Amino acid sequence: MNLDQFKPLTVYTIYIVSTPEKVWEALTSAEFSTKYFSGFAVEMERRLGGSFIVRAPGGSEHISGEVFEYDPPNKLTVTWNVNWPDLVAKLGTTLVTYEIEQAGEAVRLTMSERHDRPLSDDILSGGRTGWPAILSGLKSLLETGKAPQIKMTPPAQMLAALKAMGIKTP
Repeated sequence: MNLDQFKPLTVYTIYIVSTPEKVWEALTSAEFSTKYFSGFAVEMERRLGGSFIVRAPGGSEHISGEVFEYDPPNKLTVTWNVNWPDLVAKLGTTLVTYEIEQAGEAVRLTMSERHDRPLSDDILSGGRTGWPAILSGLKSLLETGKAPQIKMTPPAQMLAALKAMGIKTP
């Protein structure tokens, strides 16, 4: 896969009072992720080329992918493919990268979502709605020990855009 073809269309940076190791563990562990990611569990083989899966609260495979860059506790890139029929075929692969850097007493976590083709704001609204909630939950969990329960649903404009493209959604 050629990284040069992937352009960042969504980027968030957040500062967390924690250590790079704890942020890494929270991003790569089912135990942590279920607490800040609305019950979704991140499962991954902790190695380059390993599998990356996000399971819905009921256990179904919601997102599948592969570990593309693996440099604990500094950088993780995974392919992020939502398991909806025809989605990947029509929208392409998504790359999600987490960059973790010490920033004084905090950690700077930068998350980018990159795509191999231009996508409309309506299509991107799903990630742009979900990522702030996920990252805020992660921050709260690491800083206070408790993550807010944030109900996330796909934005109507994203669902309408996907439907117009012939992509079936839940």
